[in-house]
Amino acid sequence: MSEQRPGSRHSRRGGGRPTGPRRREAADEARTAAADTLEAVATSDAYANLALPKMLRERGLTGRDAAFATELVYGTLRLRGRYDAILARCTNGRPLDQLDPPVLDLLRMGAHQILGMRVPSHAAVSQTVNLVRARVGTGASGFANAVLRAVGRQDLDTWLAQLREEIPDDGAYLAAVESHPAWVVRALRSSLRAADRPAEELGELLRADNAPPAVTLVARPGLVSPEELAEQVTRTLGERGTPGSWAPTALRLAGGDPASLPAVRDALAGVQDEGSQLVALALAAAEVLPGPDGEQERRWLDLCAGPGGKSALLGAIAAEREVHLLANEVAPHRARLVRQSTAALRESVDVRTGDGREIGAAEPGVYDRVLVDAPCTGLGALRRRPESRWRRQPSDLPGLTSLQRELLGSALEAVRPGGVVAYVTCSPHLAETSAVVEDVLRGREGITRLDARAALSEATGTEMPHLGEGPDVQLWPHLHGTDAMFLSLLRKDA
Repeated sequence: MSEQRPGSRHSRRGGGRPTGPRRREAADEARTAAADTLEAVATSDAYANLALPKMLRERGLTGRDAAFATELVYGTLRLRGRYDAILARCTNGRPLDQLDPPVLDLLRMGAHQILGMRVPSHAAVSQTVNLVRARVGTGASGFANAVLRAVGRQDLDTWLAQLREEIPDDGAYLAAVESHPAWVVRALRSSLRAADRPAEELGELLRADNAPPAVTLVARPGLVSPEELAEQVTRTLGERGTPGSWAPTALRLAGGDPASLPAVRDALAGVQDEGSQLVALALAAAEVLPGPDGEQERRWLDLCAGPGGKSALLGAIAAEREVHLLANEVAPHRARLVRQSTAALRESVDVRTGDGREIGAAEPGVYDRVLVDAPCTGLGALRRRPESRWRRQPSDLPGLTSLQRELLGSALEAVRPGGVVAYVTCSPHLAETSAVVEDVLRGREGITRLDARAALSEATGTEMPHLGEGPDVQLWPHLHGTDAMFLSLLRKDA
């Protein structure tokens, strides 16, 4: 793969200002880094949130250039479906699936600059054509030039109006303009309907998935207070963090690199979505009854702990209560991430590599609280991992839901009488949420489904809105500003 940097005397930055040669070169480097990241995502199953920071560090891109590359990558991935619908009308009848994948990714990136950023059309076309020529060849660059010039003949509003006229079906239209696969749109519509949410919220939810989320920190209790963390943010990043909307442990950043904060480097704090914090806090707040012999809490379990954010938060709370947490993870590389996240809690957290499906049989009735943060489609975190919407397929569900049922069954065996299990997914898909809980509880006696809304109120000190009738909780990006986390709390009868 060529790393040649295309040059153009017409290049401009994303703000539309004419710039000098050094700035043009930096912008070209940012485009190249973005193109390389998109290629890694497409060909190596890389995640943009992991691949892009590494790419930026390696290329020495910071400040505005890093922000430009970041917007190119995430905007292209989030709005790929929208740009595909527009590009398909600019290829002179040539189907997109017949294009070379690298060419198509670069066309999407060019379309995002033209329609989604403040990059002058001629600069976006010129620089994208240069990239195509350098990476694919001269013939492909002529085709790219024609396609992108056609894209730039209309502004975004005009294109969206044209799509509305040409796609009469509401679901198909939303899938195109809000850039979600049709099966995901159908699944989210069903999830909203099951939660008794108005039908018109579907568009709001899809748009929320396409909005860049705020970087949110977690101040791990007993290790660093939110106030101390906020002081570090001001001192290190030169800005003021703002408290989260719900979780008392959450602090939102307006910008800057959280890895530069001493508390993050020392694992006293971490980057963690507020919804992820909330489900862990709710498990810690749920009422655990004394066991048959009157025993109090001693051991907690995180059944599938990787990459470790929830383990670190639970572990910090466990340490304050003089309780021990076992963080179990089946994948060795993810277990290493858990060890990094819990590095400040070595005396109260043990990390073990093992299959969570086997713990219930091996250690029945041992744990007071058990978290099952089950592997899932990740449809609740599309704001953060936009590429997931294009990778996942409906055919993934049977294998995932089977695993989810096995893990939840194991957790219910591992928890002691009076203890509580939290079943959590970062997905609102009904097949991965309430259906799993109902399947596992069917025919199983001695389990009480707790009101997760009450546990959240206890954890946050407030009654969160839009939680429905319970007993389970489904969070929503467009309503709560969090990932779409699902939470069910189950207590084994004492």
